[in-house]
Amino acid sequence: MREAQNIKQFTASPLGGGGGKSGVDALAVIYFIGIGGIGMSALARYFHSRGARVSGYDKTPTALTRELEASGISIQYEDNVDLIAKDAEVVVYTPAVPASHKGLAYYREHGYKVVKRSDVLQWITENSFNICVAGTHGKTTITTMAAHLLRHTGYGSNAFLGGISANYNTNFWSSERNVCVVEADEYDRSFLKLVPDVAVITAMDPDHLDIYGTPQAVEDAFVQFSQRVKIGGCLISKHGMARSAELSAATHYTYSFDNTAADVYAADVKVEDGAYRYNVVHKEWVLHDVVLHVGGLHNIENSIAAIAIAKYLKIEDDKIKAAVSAFKGVRRRFEYMLKNEQHVLIDDYAHHPEELRALITGVRSLFKGQKCVVVFQPHLFSRTKDLAKEFAESLDLADEVILLPIYPARELPMEGVTSDLIAGYMHGNKHVFTKEETLAWMKQNKPALVVTSGAGDIDTLVKPVKEILETT
Repeated sequence: MREAQNIKQFTASPLGGGGGKSGVDALAVIYFIGIGGIGMSALARYFHSRGARVSGYDKTPTALTRELEASGISIQYEDNVDLIAKDAEVVVYTPAVPASHKGLAYYREHGYKVVKRSDVLQWITENSFNICVAGTHGKTTITTMAAHLLRHTGYGSNAFLGGISANYNTNFWSSERNVCVVEADEYDRSFLKLVPDVAVITAMDPDHLDIYGTPQAVEDAFVQFSQRVKIGGCLISKHGMARSAELSAATHYTYSFDNTAADVYAADVKVEDGAYRYNVVHKEWVLHDVVLHVGGLHNIENSIAAIAIAKYLKIEDDKIKAAVSAFKGVRRRFEYMLKNEQHVLIDDYAHHPEELRALITGVRSLFKGQKCVVVFQPHLFSRTKDLAKEFAESLDLADEVILLPIYPARELPMEGVTSDLIAGYMHGNKHVFTKEETLAWMKQNKPALVVTSGAGDIDTLVKPVKEILETT
């Protein structure tokens, strides 16, 4: 392992700085546009923890923005230039914010230093030992698992997560150790600004085609990401991916759930009292009797990648196993919202066909023979248009499906693109309902096993569904 030692203070960055102080230390006032985003909020917490005056804007209050406000960060929910921080030294925005945003336009027109979230993350990590997890699905769980393993075992790391860790109820934490675990986001090619010492690639499936244009362009970006691994570094990639031959590093492991052709895989998987027990096998070592309390066979595979990172860092086996056993998961990743003898309600962020496939397969592995009802909210018109058939194939793995209207996020409606497009390709039992119709259906049917899934605002449906099921 080549963890950075005796790092010189950083004096030049996309944000400025200098004068003998590091860019981070030099910042006193920083403003975030889109501060409630999962990645943006982690950066806001980072700067707030270092004494900067942090404030920002977001469209609507959420549980995440309320937590930021409770920590002392000021947030406005009105796009009004009279309310923004006029003394901001740096303004950070997310590409999800429209160019018409008045605050963003003001800062640009008046010569403020305006940068993307990815620029800031690049700046923070330029002089640290970086573990960067990329992939079109699975990256949030693996990033959180890896950061948890390093924290629980006492190894230590800073963590910038794309989800809320259930163990620590946050998407950011700091450490005196100059190590960063970072979720490397492929959207807008932002992950190509990172320089990993250890990189993970979970998948290169087509996604964000509104940005990339073609599946090949998506794959090209991941190949470029692998080439950014530092000399002598380590790459851990999912076994069997397209263009695997183009991925290389000084140390390169492939991982798989159970494919013995991979360098690291699981063996002797058993279900015991709602948990998984298994061995993790590598040609040079075996980690026996790993216990994972998070549901879904795909999470066994995710744990293998995280364990491979820990083994590369030479963390002791007993500490690794204790950390895996203690892992509680990520909010909205196979999260049990209700689990009793009558009903199970699982909420998940899955918004890509392969994520849905893994989610539904994982639910079936734990609840064999039970009727599985999935409530799915498609995310983005472009993704629905590009992957409607693939969504249908994955959703047909459930017994009954409720499709909510598409969550538009940053997009305007597209003619002919609605949830009916997915339903038209499905062969199973399906409904296209509003949220209100969904709740009425739940009251009438009260199914025993329900899964809610999506990256939009479907999480607002979870509490009322839970309340309905609890009244049985």
